[in-house]
Amino acid sequence: MTVDTVFEIAAWGVLLVLALLAIFTLLLLGWVVWAYVVDVRQTQHTVRRNFPVIGRFRYFFEHLGEFFRQYFFAMDREEMPFNRAERSWVYRAAKKESTTVAFGSTRRLDVPGTVIFVNSPFPALKQDFAESGDITIGEHCRTPYTTSSLVNISGMSFGALSGPAVTALSKGAAMAGCWMNTGEGGLSPYHLSGGCDIVFQIGTAKYGVRDETGKLDPEKLKAIAAHEQVRMIEIKLSQGAKPGKGGILPGEKVSEEIAAIRHIPAHQDSISPNGHPEIRSVDELLDMIEQVRAITGKPTGFKAVLGDIDWIRDLCRAIQQRGSQCAPDFITLDGAEGGTGAAPQSLMDYMGLPLTQSLPMLVDTLDEFHLRPRIRVIASGKLINPDRVAWALCVGADFVVSARGFMFALGCIQALQCDKNTCPTGITTHNPNLQSGLVPQDKAVRVKNFVEGLVQEVGVIAHSCGVTEPRALKRQHARIIQPDGSSIRISDLYAEPAIQPANGFVAVNE
Repeated sequence: MTVDTVFEIAAWGVLLVLALLAIFTLLLLGWVVWAYVVDVRQTQHTVRRNFPVIGRFRYFFEHLGEFFRQYFFAMDREEMPFNRAERSWVYRAAKKESTTVAFGSTRRLDVPGTVIFVNSPFPALKQDFAESGDITIGEHCRTPYTTSSLVNISGMSFGALSGPAVTALSKGAAMAGCWMNTGEGGLSPYHLSGGCDIVFQIGTAKYGVRDETGKLDPEKLKAIAAHEQVRMIEIKLSQGAKPGKGGILPGEKVSEEIAAIRHIPAHQDSISPNGHPEIRSVDELLDMIEQVRAITGKPTGFKAVLGDIDWIRDLCRAIQQRGSQCAPDFITLDGAEGGTGAAPQSLMDYMGLPLTQSLPMLVDTLDEFHLRPRIRVIASGKLINPDRVAWALCVGADFVVSARGFMFALGCIQALQCDKNTCPTGITTHNPNLQSGLVPQDKAVRVKNFVEGLVQEVGVIAHSCGVTEPRALKRQHARIIQPDGSSIRISDLYAEPAIQPANGFVAVNE
């Protein structure tokens, strides 16, 4: 190739680049003119009308702000619903990386409501460390459930979550030895794929166990309970993200497969009722629990968010009249901090009590009526870090469950796209291209690591408090910062609950 040929090729290359730049410039100018005309003539957006073309970038940067804040602008402890420090701990635990930090805590210790644990001058020694013992739920059922699992997977439906995400959770739960709640969307093959223990949730729409009219179908429920992996049944009254409103699954997510599992029409919005039509009182709740338990033979309880404690007192009085055998086998208490699931902001922000208030209220009321441990307490609501789990055990929870903690373990980046079909990590989307990035075999290991890391560090807190295992934590082992900056033991705020024998039901006269 001669020098002249090289220069000729280079010249043509320059001309091609210049031509492309000219075309791009013309297209850009054409778009600017078009946008200017549209903006000054439209009447819906004041900013675009007053500042044509430039005003459009406001919405672009506003959208990008959701993604850039957590990386460039927010401090470690600033974000909501979960800050960088909380998420980073989960990421490191899930990857089995070191969770130690240097040069001091970034957590402020003078904020009212902050929990501080009471270290013992004589911490538990390594030779005294103990594993959490077995707990039996529903010991009077035909098929009780016995488990030592401390941290478990809260309800997340197939449909809200993708098939690969549910598969990874199922496999990871089996590896970690914990249970997985199906959420209200029915029992899918993905839940069963890993061989883990399963809690089947009956939501207000009865997905998976409904007849043509939306009522509970006993035969379908019996078929669900026939799966050996299904160990308990949970009746969902409400959840933290939206107390008083049913589940929402957009029609674009309701595939043929999801429709078949839920027994609903495909490609239509799947909106659950905001309550169970057949449960309008505590007596009807107990009736439903007895009906489900009789059909399945398995421990049956309910999930709810507390707005007040009065109805729980009414429930306890109704159990007094019927006898403790009619009591729910467990109560899953969700705090208003709960966030999985799309919901109106008015409910997400303002409805229900946070777990910090409702858990002591529930435990104390059950203890007052001598219904513990006949009724086991499962706590839920932003319990993704060791301090929160340890606090819940101090207050009186028997188990904790988490949804978003396990989403982080799967790789969730808090992109706030859960209610759309655009989740960039493949967790809450049914777009095959986005799902392809989530490999269940790899993510299952992270789920297992997260459970093990969380239990281990809760154990570290317990041992520092002088007890041999996490469930030995009591209210005397934690203090809460008060508005004046001082701290007070939880046992001084709330009386230390006195657990009664499992079958030691005693009527309380009021």
